[in-house]
Amino acid sequence: MSNRKLRMGMIGGGKDAFIGAIHRIAANMDGQIELVCGALSMHPDVAQESGRMLYLPEDRIYNTYDEMFKAEAQKLADERMDFVTIVTPNFAHFAPAMQALENGFNVVVEKPVTFTLEEAQQLKAKVEETGLMLLLTHTYAGYPMIKEARQLVKSGKLGKVRKIYVEYIQGWLSRLSEREGNAQASWRTDPKKSGKSGCMGDIGTHAAHLAEYVSGLKITELNASLNIVVDGRMLDDDGAVLLRFEEGATGTLMASQIAAGEENALKIRVYGENGSLEWQQMEPNTLTIKWLDKPAETLRAGSNYTDRLSSYATHNCRTPGGHPEGYLEAFGNLYRNFALALSAKIEGKEAKPEWLDFPSIDDGIRGMAFINNVVASNASNEKWTKYTI
Repeated sequence: MSNRKLRMGMIGGGKDAFIGAIHRIAANMDGQIELVCGALSMHPDVAQESGRMLYLPEDRIYNTYDEMFKAEAQKLADERMDFVTIVTPNFAHFAPAMQALENGFNVVVEKPVTFTLEEAQQLKAKVEETGLMLLLTHTYAGYPMIKEARQLVKSGKLGKVRKIYVEYIQGWLSRLSEREGNAQASWRTDPKKSGKSGCMGDIGTHAAHLAEYVSGLKITELNASLNIVVDGRMLDDDGAVLLRFEEGATGTLMASQIAAGEENALKIRVYGENGSLEWQQMEPNTLTIKWLDKPAETLRAGSNYTDRLSSYATHNCRTPGGHPEGYLEAFGNLYRNFALALSAKIEGKEAKPEWLDFPSIDDGIRGMAFINNVVASNASNEKWTKYTI
């Protein structure tokens, strides 16, 4: 453990922004990180007001990220920020992330990592050149029972993976909310701000990441069908993808934001030769395991049978059994692991494997490739498309 908190800066996430507040709660959860500066809005008056609301020092409330990087880089080592968190819309990820790395700052960034695959590849080259760290906040990889599921597959107990089903179903875009003053809907459905895909870029990438993370297998080919269900919308709000993975496994991915009445229904099932597992984000403490030739098991996060759970699961459990650990705690786990790994690096110590278990630039590149390949497959009249990066 470090003898001091890590110092965090933030770009975006100012007054009334949704995800910025989530990041700040998650970063603060374990007392390892403190917010010391920010360029919290592209509008100077909002940036200043937001900084004051967060009690930042007046001289560390910046109007632009360019101003912030220049000022922070000139500060003494025991004062300047250690990393920056970027919580802007998709189109504004790449430039500040590159500039952060060029100025010697580690990076936390919302997904998708960039606006295009080419930008993601440039960002990876810069990460490798600088030797700095990057955390991509694929939140669901932070859940204890998702980590348990990953370790269960890796152990071989399920046998060779044959089938993977993953779905992420929402209903919040069932109407043309982007024309009704919904700020989140406005930028997420705008190709100039969100990118070439809507639903698949926003939540389909989460589902694809979860499928690869839990199974340990990479997608090799896909066949995608994208839909615009709500009249007047510019990007897909619904879709389905057939998947082929390494080692012969196949699967299906469904994502929709027009399933009226649904909230945040993310679910994954992985079927092996000997058994299967199932996890749902809206019941996150539970992992169900079904065996071919013996009774099913239900594992619970935080339970007293800690010898039954992997160190990756127990490391990320925060409360005793029966106390729900949800989205904020999963987010907090990403930040804690990143902070532990970064502190170890700063002190010249070796990070534990559990600390290094967080999404990185490589996951970001695969996410951007997923978007490209899904859009290409759909444009080709739903033909099978090799998963190219």
